[in-house]
Amino acid sequence: MRDPLDVFSANLKRLRLQRGWSQERMALQSGLNPSHLPKIERSEREPGVRTVSKLATALGVSAAELFEGIDGR
Repeated sequence: MRDPLDVFSANLKRLRLQRGWSQERMALQSGLNPSHLPKIERSEREPGVRTVSKLATALGVSAAELFEGIDGR
């Protein structure tokens, strides 16, 4: 089973790239520090619930989409 943080990070990066956004633009859109987003995408930092909400809002998706593929059982 893949690490849930790796799955989340891959989903975030995939959704960002689908929009054609750089990490800098994604950080700006979500109100995050530009140095924080790359660390999330590399699974070096685990985002809190507020950060997940900001990311989902910026991407125009539900938070559930960011967690797609993570089996919580």
